[in-house]
Amino acid sequence: MGLTKKWLALAVLSGLLLSGCLRYSFTGASIPAGVETIYIPFFPDQSNSGLGDLSNRLNEVLINRFVNQSSLGLANNEADADAVLDGVITAYSNRPFTISDDERATQNEVSITVRATYTYTDEEEAEWSKSFNGKFTYDPTQNPINGENQAANSALEQIANNMFNDAVSNW
Repeated sequence: MGLTKKWLALAVLSGLLLSGCLRYSFTGASIPAGVETIYIPFFPDQSNSGLGDLSNRLNEVLINRFVNQSSLGLANNEADADAVLDGVITAYSNRPFTISDDERATQNEVSITVRATYTYTDEEEAEWSKSFNGKFTYDPTQNPINGENQAANSALEQIANNMFNDAVSNW
């Protein structure tokens, strides 16, 4: 066997051995061996947002990000999960962001803060526990209710993406 063939065989063998240590998702994030499920309970809304479905919306985007965009399955309870993402919506604001010459808001900003903890169930300490913030602006002069709802959804998407990125950065 030539030297080149030996190196090629060694590289292929090494790749096969190492690929058994990690699973990969379609997003490019690797998941530790043994972590197959995640439990994401509803995050209570303690922000007094006035949006009765904010917890449901956050839960939906988190499940979409962690389950539908990785190889993790959704567990129905903490006892059946390999990882747990838990938290609370702590703050919600909808304030003028830009003011026109006649002192009218031309842009409002929705800002949402969520305190979350990410834990592997086989470990005693959390991987992380911190606050995440999402912000998005909208034009309050153009259908303000729909604008606020869309801005809230975009802020929640930012939060879910940041949580996911922080979770997979340790993988």
